[in-house]
Amino acid sequence: MYVKCGTMDDALNLFDEMPHRNGFSRNTLLEGYIKSGDQERALSLFDSMACKDDFTWSMVVSGFVKAGNLERCFKDLSLEPLEVSHEKKFIFATVVGACAELAALGCGKQIHARIVTDGVEFDNVLASSLVNFYGECGDLDSASQVLNLMNEPDDYSLSAMVSGFANCGRMNDARRVFDTKSNPDVVLRNSLISGYVVSNETIGGAFLLFKEMLTNGVHGNSVTLAGVLGAISISGMLKHAQQMHTLACKLGLHGNVIAATAMLDAYSKCGSPDDACRLFSELKVFDTILLNSMITVYSNCGRIEDAKHIFMAMPSKSIISWNSMMVGFSQNGCPIEALDLFRQINVLDLRMDKFSLASVLCSCASISSLEYGEQVFARATIIGLDDDEIVSNSLVDFYCKCGLVKNARKLFDRMMKSNEVPWNSMLIGYATNGHGSEALALFNEMRLAGLKPNEITFTGVLSACDHCGLVEEGRKWFYKMKQDYHIEPYIEHYACTIDLFSRAGCLEEAISLVEAMPFELDASILSSVLRGCVSHGHKDLAKKMAERIIELDPENSGAYYLQATILLPILLASTLLSVVVAVTEWRKEYKWMDM
Repeated sequence: MYVKCGTMDDALNLFDEMPHRNGFSRNTLLEGYIKSGDQERALSLFDSMACKDDFTWSMVVSGFVKAGNLERCFKDLSLEPLEVSHEKKFIFATVVGACAELAALGCGKQIHARIVTDGVEFDNVLASSLVNFYGECGDLDSASQVLNLMNEPDDYSLSAMVSGFANCGRMNDARRVFDTKSNPDVVLRNSLISGYVVSNETIGGAFLLFKEMLTNGVHGNSVTLAGVLGAISISGMLKHAQQMHTLACKLGLHGNVIAATAMLDAYSKCGSPDDACRLFSELKVFDTILLNSMITVYSNCGRIEDAKHIFMAMPSKSIISWNSMMVGFSQNGCPIEALDLFRQINVLDLRMDKFSLASVLCSCASISSLEYGEQVFARATIIGLDDDEIVSNSLVDFYCKCGLVKNARKLFDRMMKSNEVPWNSMLIGYATNGHGSEALALFNEMRLAGLKPNEITFTGVLSACDHCGLVEEGRKWFYKMKQDYHIEPYIEHYACTIDLFSRAGCLEEAISLVEAMPFELDASILSSVLRGCVSHGHKDLAKKMAERIIELDPENSGAYYLQATILLPILLASTLLSVVVAVTEWRKEYKWMDM
């Protein structure tokens, strides 16, 4: 308890009072010292332990490597060149594993060199650790060399090699390694399935491999199901997700935490949050990852109170839990609650990450709070994340939504831009603040930089044209997005273009687009045409548009108001004419009175 709460002095006092101590109590205290960063006390306790098990070595070595203190692993943990032993092999494998987790290529290469100079035999455990390490770091040539040194690579080594190739998008090489095994086990099959999912463009391979497994009577395990469900999440095929749910029930895996988490994610990404909620209500076992997924599911379907209930009841919260809840509040129009969560993270001194900062900046942007946003940026600077691309992109969006376009552009010009996301943020920022020419100039810069525009980019371009009345530019890019970039216009693109044409008085063109739109007719889009009709004096057409809007949305008060605005002058003119005619007739009838 004291170790989990971080009160190490109390933990040591209790340890000293214990009449009988065993390996478990010593490891618990040691773990506390490692996590709190007290390396001196950790080493002192480690040296005093007569019996050190695998967990002890793993914990200490991993702790030192993760802290970037590789030198002490050699100097203080008795790793001087001595006789080769099983214990020493395990230590080296542990250090290599820690380097893989941190993607510390230079550090891991030093360990590999030390293994060679000390004459340590390459058993399967050590070799697979090295293959995995080089694969995680993207050094596939070195990984292949280690694999070739093995007389008979086991499935774990081959699996690490497959994962390495897959992470670099080399699925043909991954499949070639997989095919060297005549009867691959489930671990190797799972690696290839996950590889297909990671590569994204070849997810069909995951389905084919899984089908092949079922044909051969290999059902796999929870990791297999999670991999296939990952492919289903990308494809968005709800029917396949439901079939996998049925299979999980048949295999007795529907209650497994790994499979259930993947199932929840698949249902959510396939657009069926109701199925996800129903599955969650049936589960009996949960872990933090599953509960984090459910917070996201509830948040995405607007059930923010249910998401909050899960968050508050969680016995153990990771930083992902806090981030998920902050994003949920922000998405559901609760920015103040999101800011309060961020305040709690600061008070609890939790280790926030780039996603924490990006989430809270989104909330600051939604309420245009410059003061809070600047405080978050200061916090990002303190913890060294001010130059992070995700944080910088959120800050660009924040400045734009606060109307500080010049500040956003200064940050944009000096930040790293590895993809189209920051370009889109700046472009949309220009558009929403009425800087159409600047938005189009930035769009041209983006294309010259070799970045391919996506649907969000074109939303910004068309919005800029709409805000600034650039009819010719808007018309050109609306049609070019499909012809030149093979992007089918979404309803947002139609809405911007129809509004642009309507404002400019190109009403026939606007109505033609309305009729050609492959989406269900939207009252807000027709309202754009109606406003254009009224402002350009097309009263008959305006009346028809108003009637169509009222048919679609009987509660639309704006349509009634505009219809009244159109009809009132006509009614007044008609009434006045009737009065004039009546007076004229009366005067004719009683003309004798004038005599």
